[in-house]
Amino acid sequence: MCDKCVMNAVKEKMLSRRDLFKASSVALAAGAVAATGVTPPALAAGHGKVEDLTHDYDETFPTYFGEPGVEIEQKFNFVENGFNLMSLTLNEHTGTHMDAPLHFSADGQAVNEIPVENLVVPLCVIDIAAKAAENADAQVTPQDIKAYISKHGPIPDKACVAMHSGWGKHVATDKFRNVGDDGKTMHFPGFHVEATKMLLEETKAVGIASDTLSLDHGPSGDFATHYAWLPQNRWGIENIANLDKVPASGATLVVGALKHKGGTGGPARIFALA
Repeated sequence: MCDKCVMNAVKEKMLSRRDLFKASSVALAAGAVAATGVTPPALAAGHGKVEDLTHDYDETFPTYFGEPGVEIEQKFNFVENGFNLMSLTLNEHTGTHMDAPLHFSADGQAVNEIPVENLVVPLCVIDIAAKAAENADAQVTPQDIKAYISKHGPIPDKACVAMHSGWGKHVATDKFRNVGDDGKTMHFPGFHVEATKMLLEETKAVGIASDTLSLDHGPSGDFATHYAWLPQNRWGIENIANLDKVPASGATLVVGALKHKGGTGGPARIFALA
Protein backbone atom coordinates (compact mmCIF):
# COMPACT_ATOMS: atom_id res chain seq x y z
CA MET A 1 0.00 0.00 0.00
CA CYS A 2 1.32 3.48 -0.84
CA ASP A 3 2.29 6.01 1.86
CA LYS A 4 -0.61 8.29 0.93
CA CYS A 5 -3.07 5.40 1.20
CA VAL A 6 -1.72 4.52 4.64
CA MET A 7 -2.05 8.12 5.83
CA ASN A 8 -5.62 8.37 4.53
CA ALA A 9 -6.53 5.13 6.23
CA VAL A 10 -5.12 6.42 9.52
CA LYS A 11 -7.13 9.64 9.21
CA GLU A 12 -10.35 7.74 8.52
CA LYS A 13 -9.80 5.50 11.53
CA MET A 14 -9.05 8.46 13.77
CA LEU A 15 -12.21 10.28 12.69
CA SER A 16 -14.34 7.19 13.26
CA ARG A 17 -12.77 6.72 16.69
CA ARG A 18 -13.49 10.34 17.55
CA ASP A 19 -17.19 9.80 16.78
CA LEU A 20 -17.14 6.64 18.84
CA PHE A 21 -15.60 8.41 21.83
CA LYS A 22 -18.25 11.14 21.67
CA ALA A 23 -21.04 8.58 21.55
CA SER A 24 -19.64 6.59 24.47
CA SER A 25 -18.80 9.46 26.84
CA VAL A 26 -21.99 8.99 28.85
CA ALA A 27 -21.37 5.26 29.14
CA LEU A 28 -17.88 5.78 30.59
CA ALA A 29 -19.02 6.56 34.12
CA ALA A 30 -21.53 3.71 34.13
CA GLY A 31 -18.86 1.32 32.91
CA ALA A 32 -16.48 2.37 35.66
CA VAL A 33 -19.12 1.71 38.28
CA ALA A 34 -20.19 -1.60 36.74
CA ALA A 35 -16.58 -2.80 36.78
CA THR A 36 -16.52 -2.59 40.57
CA GLY A 37 -19.39 -5.00 41.04
CA VAL A 38 -20.85 -2.78 43.76
CA THR A 39 -23.08 0.28 43.93
CA PRO A 40 -21.75 2.99 46.25
CA PRO A 41 -24.38 4.50 48.56
CA ALA A 42 -24.06 7.91 46.87
CA LEU A 43 -24.63 6.41 43.42
CA ALA A 44 -27.84 4.73 44.47
CA ALA A 45 -29.51 8.13 44.78
CA GLY A 46 -29.03 8.90 41.09
CA HIS A 47 -27.24 11.87 39.49
CA GLY A 48 -27.96 14.53 36.93
CA LYS A 49 -24.52 15.71 35.81
CA VAL A 50 -20.83 14.86 35.60
CA GLU A 51 -18.41 17.45 37.01
CA ASP A 52 -14.72 17.42 36.08
CA LEU A 53 -12.55 17.79 39.19
CA THR A 54 -9.25 17.76 37.27
CA HIS A 55 -6.97 20.68 36.46
CA ASP A 56 -5.44 20.96 32.99
CA TYR A 57 -1.67 20.83 33.33
CA ASP A 58 1.51 21.37 31.38
CA GLU A 59 5.09 22.39 32.14
CA THR A 60 3.87 25.53 33.93
CA PHE A 61 1.65 23.80 36.49
CA PRO A 62 2.93 24.47 40.03
CA THR A 63 4.56 21.56 41.86
CA TYR A 64 5.53 20.95 45.46
CA PHE A 65 9.26 21.26 44.75
CA GLY A 66 8.83 24.14 42.34
CA GLU A 67 10.29 22.36 39.31
CA PRO A 68 8.31 21.42 36.19
CA GLY A 69 6.58 18.08 36.71
CA VAL A 70 6.14 17.17 33.07
CA GLU A 71 7.97 17.55 29.78
CA ILE A 72 5.82 17.30 26.67
CA GLU A 73 7.44 16.73 23.29
CA GLN A 74 5.54 16.27 20.04
CA LYS A 75 7.04 13.29 18.20
CA PHE A 76 4.57 13.18 15.31
CA ASN A 77 2.18 15.79 13.95
CA PHE A 78 -0.93 15.46 11.83
CA VAL A 79 0.24 17.64 8.93
CA GLU A 80 3.44 15.68 8.27
CA ASN A 81 2.55 12.24 9.60
CA GLY A 82 -1.22 11.91 9.46
CA PHE A 83 -1.49 11.55 13.23
CA ASN A 84 -0.44 13.31 16.46
CA LEU A 85 1.66 11.69 19.16
CA MET A 86 3.27 13.25 22.22
CA SER A 87 6.07 11.93 24.42
CA LEU A 88 5.66 12.62 28.16
CA THR A 89 8.40 12.67 30.79
CA LEU A 90 6.40 12.76 33.98
CA ASN A 91 6.76 13.16 37.73
CA GLU A 92 4.08 10.95 39.29
CA HIS A 93 2.95 13.74 41.62
CA THR A 94 2.05 16.39 39.06
CA GLY A 95 -1.22 18.18 38.41
CA THR A 96 -4.38 16.67 39.85
CA HIS A 97 -2.96 13.37 41.05
CA MET A 98 -3.26 10.44 43.40
CA ASP A 99 -0.99 9.61 46.32
CA ALA A 100 -0.97 5.83 46.58
CA PRO A 101 -0.32 4.22 49.99
CA LEU A 102 3.19 3.26 48.79
CA HIS A 103 4.09 6.95 48.52
CA PHE A 104 4.64 7.21 52.29
CA SER A 105 5.10 3.61 53.38
CA ALA A 106 7.54 0.76 52.87
CA ASP A 107 5.01 -1.83 51.71
CA GLY A 108 1.67 -0.10 51.10
CA GLN A 109 -0.41 -0.61 47.99
CA ALA A 110 1.10 0.66 44.76
CA VAL A 111 -1.26 2.60 42.52
CA ASN A 112 -1.94 -0.51 40.41
CA GLU A 113 -2.83 -2.51 43.53
CA ILE A 114 -5.62 -0.27 44.84
CA PRO A 115 -8.91 -2.21 44.56
CA VAL A 116 -11.09 -0.70 41.85
CA GLU A 117 -14.07 -0.70 44.22
CA ASN A 118 -12.14 1.84 46.31
CA LEU A 119 -11.94 4.23 43.35
CA VAL A 120 -15.69 4.77 42.82
CA VAL A 121 -16.84 6.14 46.15
CA PRO A 122 -19.13 8.59 47.94
CA LEU A 123 -17.75 12.14 48.05
CA CYS A 124 -17.91 14.32 51.18
CA VAL A 125 -16.79 17.94 50.77
CA ILE A 126 -15.75 19.86 53.88
CA ASP A 127 -15.73 23.59 53.17
CA ILE A 128 -13.08 25.63 55.00
CA ALA A 129 -12.84 28.36 52.35
CA ALA A 130 -13.92 31.12 54.74
CA LYS A 131 -11.18 30.48 57.27
CA ALA A 132 -8.61 29.77 54.52
CA ALA A 133 -9.34 33.25 53.13
CA GLU A 134 -8.22 34.69 56.47
CA ASN A 135 -5.41 32.23 57.20
CA ALA A 136 -3.40 30.54 54.45
CA ASP A 137 -2.29 27.88 56.95
CA ALA A 138 -5.85 26.85 57.82
CA GLN A 139 -6.49 23.15 58.32
CA VAL A 140 -9.39 20.72 58.39
CA THR A 141 -9.81 19.93 62.08
CA PRO A 142 -11.85 17.39 64.06
CA GLN A 143 -14.29 20.23 64.77
CA ASP A 144 -14.81 20.71 61.02
CA ILE A 145 -15.57 17.02 60.60
CA LYS A 146 -18.00 17.05 63.53
CA ALA A 147 -19.76 20.08 62.06
CA TYR A 148 -20.02 18.33 58.69
CA ILE A 149 -21.51 15.19 60.27
CA SER A 150 -23.95 17.27 62.31
CA LYS A 151 -25.25 18.89 59.13
CA HIS A 152 -24.97 16.12 56.54
CA GLY A 153 -24.96 12.89 58.51
CA PRO A 154 -22.27 10.22 58.99
CA ILE A 155 -19.34 9.81 56.62
CA PRO A 156 -20.36 6.90 54.32
CA ASP A 157 -18.26 3.76 54.17
CA LYS A 158 -15.52 3.90 51.54
CA ALA A 159 -15.96 7.66 51.17
CA CYS A 160 -13.44 10.23 50.02
CA VAL A 161 -13.39 13.25 52.33
CA ALA A 162 -12.30 16.32 50.39
CA MET A 163 -11.12 19.69 51.66
CA HIS A 164 -12.53 22.67 49.80
CA SER A 165 -10.36 25.63 50.77
CA GLY A 166 -10.90 27.66 47.60
CA TRP A 167 -7.18 27.44 46.89
CA GLY A 168 -7.73 26.25 43.32
CA LYS A 169 -8.43 29.82 42.20
CA HIS A 170 -4.73 30.58 42.79
CA VAL A 171 -3.42 27.76 40.61
CA ALA A 172 -2.16 30.06 37.85
CA THR A 173 -0.35 32.39 40.26
CA ASP A 174 2.57 32.27 42.68
CA LYS A 175 0.09 32.23 45.57
CA PHE A 176 -0.71 28.58 44.88
CA ARG A 177 2.72 27.65 46.32
CA ASN A 178 2.68 30.81 48.46
CA VAL A 179 6.33 30.77 49.52
CA GLY A 180 6.96 32.91 52.61
CA ASP A 181 9.56 35.57 53.32
CA ASP A 182 12.14 32.92 54.22
CA GLY A 183 12.16 31.82 50.56
CA LYS A 184 11.32 28.18 51.28
CA THR A 185 8.31 27.69 53.57
CA MET A 186 5.01 27.37 51.70
CA HIS A 187 1.68 28.47 53.12
CA PHE A 188 -1.54 26.77 52.00
CA PRO A 189 -4.32 24.76 53.69
CA GLY A 190 -4.37 21.04 54.43
CA PHE A 191 -5.62 18.34 56.80
CA HIS A 192 -4.66 18.51 60.47
CA VAL A 193 -3.25 15.19 61.63
CA GLU A 194 -5.86 14.96 64.40
CA ALA A 195 -8.63 15.21 61.80
CA THR A 196 -6.88 12.48 59.82
CA LYS A 197 -6.70 10.25 62.89
CA MET A 198 -10.39 10.89 63.55
CA LEU A 199 -11.27 9.70 60.04
CA LEU A 200 -9.13 6.60 60.55
CA GLU A 201 -10.59 5.73 63.94
CA GLU A 202 -14.24 6.72 63.52
CA THR A 203 -15.01 6.17 59.83
CA LYS A 204 -14.33 3.73 57.03
CA ALA A 205 -13.26 6.40 54.54
CA VAL A 206 -10.72 5.19 51.98
CA GLY A 207 -9.55 8.53 50.60
CA ILE A 208 -8.93 12.16 51.41
CA ALA A 209 -8.47 14.96 48.89
CA SER A 210 -7.13 18.51 48.97
CA ASP A 211 -7.39 21.39 46.53
CA THR A 212 -3.80 22.34 47.36
CA LEU A 213 -0.35 20.90 46.64
CA SER A 214 -0.38 18.60 49.65
CA LEU A 215 -2.60 16.68 52.04
CA ASP A 216 -0.62 18.40 54.81
CA HIS A 217 -0.75 22.16 55.11
CA GLY A 218 2.10 24.14 53.57
CA PRO A 219 4.32 24.75 56.64
CA SER A 220 4.33 21.05 57.58
CA GLY A 221 7.85 19.78 58.10
CA ASP A 222 6.95 16.25 59.15
CA PHE A 223 4.16 15.28 56.70
CA ALA A 224 2.17 14.02 59.69
CA THR A 225 -1.05 13.54 57.72
CA HIS A 226 0.71 11.65 54.93
CA TYR A 227 2.37 9.33 57.44
CA ALA A 228 -0.85 8.78 59.40
CA TRP A 229 -3.12 8.17 56.41
CA LEU A 230 -1.28 6.50 53.54
CA PRO A 231 0.35 3.57 55.43
CA GLN A 232 -3.15 2.39 56.36
CA ASN A 233 -3.72 1.56 52.67
CA ARG A 234 -5.76 4.71 52.19
CA TRP A 235 -5.13 7.00 49.24
CA GLY A 236 -5.01 10.74 48.76
CA ILE A 237 -5.70 13.20 45.96
CA GLU A 238 -3.88 16.51 45.66
CA ASN A 239 -4.73 19.51 43.47
CA ILE A 240 -8.34 18.44 43.07
CA ALA A 241 -10.41 21.06 41.24
CA ASN A 242 -13.95 22.48 41.17
CA LEU A 243 -15.13 21.28 44.55
CA ASP A 244 -17.32 24.38 44.67
CA LYS A 245 -19.35 22.90 41.81
CA VAL A 246 -20.41 19.71 43.61
CA PRO A 247 -22.68 19.26 46.64
CA ALA A 248 -21.24 18.74 50.11
CA SER A 249 -22.80 15.28 50.19
CA GLY A 250 -24.52 12.88 47.82
CA ALA A 251 -22.08 12.90 44.89
CA THR A 252 -20.04 9.93 43.73
CA LEU A 253 -16.34 10.35 43.04
CA VAL A 254 -14.67 8.42 40.20
CA VAL A 255 -10.87 8.29 40.28
CA GLY A 256 -9.27 7.34 36.96
CA ALA A 257 -5.86 6.61 38.42
CA LEU A 258 -2.90 5.47 36.35
CA LYS A 259 -2.12 1.78 36.71
CA HIS A 260 1.63 1.51 36.29
CA LYS A 261 3.25 -1.28 38.29
CA GLY A 262 4.86 -0.18 41.54
CA GLY A 263 3.62 3.39 41.12
CA THR A 264 3.55 5.69 44.15
CA GLY A 265 0.76 7.69 42.52
CA GLY A 266 0.14 9.53 39.30
CA PRO A 267 -1.92 12.13 37.47
CA ALA A 268 -5.56 11.09 37.32
CA ARG A 269 -8.72 12.18 35.52
CA ILE A 270 -11.12 12.66 38.39
CA PHE A 271 -14.81 13.46 38.13
CA ALA A 272 -17.93 13.50 40.24
CA LEU A 273 -21.41 12.25 39.45
CA ALA A 274 -23.53 14.89 41.12
